[in-house]
Amino acid sequence: MSVRLSVLAALLPLLTVAACDDGGRPAWKAETAKTDVVAGYVKPPSVLAARSGRGGTALAGLATPGARVLLVAPDGGQTEARADDKGAWMIMAPPTATLRLYGLAMTVGERSVQAEGFLALTPDGRLAQLRPGAGALVLSPASRRPRILALDFDRDGAAMVSGVGTISAEVGLRLDRTAAGGSMIDRQGRFSFALSRPMSQAAHDLEISGEGGEDTVTVTTSQPTDPGDLYRASRLAGAWRIDWRTPGGGVQSTLLFDPVTAAR
Repeated sequence: MSVRLSVLAALLPLLTVAACDDGGRPAWKAETAKTDVVAGYVKPPSVLAARSGRGGTALAGLATPGARVLLVAPDGGQTEARADDKGAWMIMAPPTATLRLYGLAMTVGERSVQAEGFLALTPDGRLAQLRPGAGALVLSPASRRPRILALDFDRDGAAMVSGVGTISAEVGLRLDRTAAGGSMIDRQGRFSFALSRPMSQAAHDLEISGEGGEDTVTVTTSQPTDPGDLYRASRLAGAWRIDWRTPGGGVQSTLLFDPVTAAR
């Protein structure tokens, strides 16, 4: 489904252009933590929880205390909230029949700060942060055993796998029964790392293993398609596929696996 997002398109130049190479392709890299030590740096707003109900999905997170938090909707409208004295905020996203992308930003005085990438919200209230040149961060608690939650790839087959597992444990990935990388799970119980070799346009088995067990998903990757506007969301068997534009003009594809698929 192709959606025209005039307001989100206006936010696109605010994303991290350095995440793409000169040809507009994502420059795949390991995730690095942002800090507040750089002079003038203001930490972007973040979403910490999402709960779906009859009236839509309640999003809650943190921002600079007193900041005006904005959720920019696909139809060009926006919803806002004021962060309290501890930085907590909550916004209600309306119910939807398909996956939608949102921009998240805040204003502090005369300064506007954009969260990295876009928020992808599914009809059942699952949330992921899509990041240019990096793996998606799926909002999910830590897991006793490793679970694959998302796969990002570009037109050249470069790919990143993301998921959750036991905090501070190590995980290793096998692509079609051959070692393809690994990582430490962070303090939030998440991992996101680049595969050590490209993925061809075909069916593949991804197997993550580590403390607590293993998880396997079968995926079929194909050339990222031009979304026409900013993104196109497609419903597949066991996953959502999102083809979306990066700041450099290239297209990045993200697969968000359904809970049953990711947890088997």
